[in-house]
Amino acid sequence: MLEYDEYRLDLQGMEKSINDLRDSLDIASLKAEIKELDEQSMAPDFWDDAANSQKVLQKAKKLKDKLDAFENIETSHDDTLMMIEMAEEENDASLVDEVKKTVESLHEQIDKMRLETLLSGKYDDSNAILTFHAGAGGTEAQDWCEMLIRMYQMWAQKNGYTSEIMDSLPGDEAGIKSCTMEISGSNAYGYLKAEKGIHRLVRISPFNSQGKRMTSFASVEVMPELDDSIEIDIRPEDVKMDVFRSSGAGGQHINKTSSAVRLTHIPTGIVTSCQTQRSQLQNREYAMKMLKAKLVEMAEQQQKEKISEIQGVQTENGWGNQIRSYVFQPYTMVKDLRTGYEMGNIQAVMDGELNGFINAYLTAANLGTLKK
Repeated sequence: MLEYDEYRLDLQGMEKSINDLRDSLDIASLKAEIKELDEQSMAPDFWDDAANSQKVLQKAKKLKDKLDAFENIETSHDDTLMMIEMAEEENDASLVDEVKKTVESLHEQIDKMRLETLLSGKYDDSNAILTFHAGAGGTEAQDWCEMLIRMYQMWAQKNGYTSEIMDSLPGDEAGIKSCTMEISGSNAYGYLKAEKGIHRLVRISPFNSQGKRMTSFASVEVMPELDDSIEIDIRPEDVKMDVFRSSGAGGQHINKTSSAVRLTHIPTGIVTSCQTQRSQLQNREYAMKMLKAKLVEMAEQQQKEKISEIQGVQTENGWGNQIRSYVFQPYTMVKDLRTGYEMGNIQAVMDGELNGFINAYLTAANLGTLKK
């Protein structure tokens, strides 16, 4: 049957991708590491250090999930080829739709796993902390900042992540001046690090009485949420803490006590704040997490700049260093300036359809073809 011939060829073509995945994942080493972790968990003194025990179990689960996902791809691939063979022998066309769905699903699973193999950074498997700042432009820029916040909330929802606003400063008339949001889930930082930079909006502003086309900017910072095993030396005397009353929605608890916390790292001038937790202690703990993440990012960025200086690489700073443009008028187009990837359906992008941009970034970064 012609329909089955098409899908058989597709499945045969997948075999190279599956073999490449096997090599990238180093399945033999993966199984050996899982075995070693399982043996650790069986040791009599395993639970003497509860914190370390949890880390071992979490790592083992993550590796087992990765192995299971790969083995499921292999099994589904082989089973589908066998299904086609049996259906052709019996001249049974009733399985065409099922085969089609399975083949499409296999492509998606392979693409997803291939991308995960590109996430080899030290903190890629961490939760992500996103900080948004509206650029110059008043209400229009602040509205754009709020639109971006919603876009990432939608992305998180569509991809099985959770998002939580940790701190927010509302705009004067509309929108958001600045905001800190946490997106939690496996590899959140690994994917969202692609979004760090300046995002440019071009549209006819609803806040301009003359109906003029305007350009606005907002910046997105992306940092990994560091766990307690990452040791950062922060001297207490280097941190200034201010407390203030929380602002915004939150029911009766809001504004009753000065529970919101702002931390200033005096040597660097880095400021972090949190106001969404229910106690001053919880807000301080989260603000300190963000401070540690920013200090780690600063140290890594300084190292990159040293390398760039040695290599003679010039990087552009400030609002001119745009990564992506979102044009609503006179045409609709979202284009990433680092990869060239673009989408004409701008509403889909604003509703969280970002995986194409993220995939293009990770692939280009791995190949070393990102445009400066």
